[in-house]
Amino acid sequence: MRSTPSGTYARIADNLRQRLADVAPGSALPSETSLAAEFGVARNTVRRALAELERDGLIVTLAGRGRIVDDPTGTAAAAGYRRIADDLRQQITAGELATGQRVVPSEAELMRRYGVSRGTARRAWRCWMPLAW
Repeated sequence: MRSTPSGTYARIADNLRQRLADVAPGSALPSETSLAAEFGVARNTVRRALAELERDGLIVTLAGRGRIVDDPTGTAAAAGYRRIADDLRQQITAGELATGQRVVPSEAELMRRYGVSRGTARRAWRCWMPLAW
């Protein structure tokens, strides 16, 4: 196992952040493997950098498509976690889902129902969780 200096993922994230400024929304990002080869690091280091960009709302992970560049209006992300969170909020408000109980769909169920990645399902959970608990 090779060791990567601390903060390497942040430098990779900064590099990718600059490059994303010139990329059209909806464009696919290179694979983790190709980015790891480009930067000479382990895939886990690239994964951490990509997670930072996703937290910043610059990219989004879509099931079956991989990671894509989000747009400033959030259209690509809306196809993912925001749409799910809005649906869940609406169901809770309408009384279709009981709050404070385990009646709310699991991450796995959200992944199946909406065809999204685990990260997208988890992000949707975080958006509506305060309402339910």
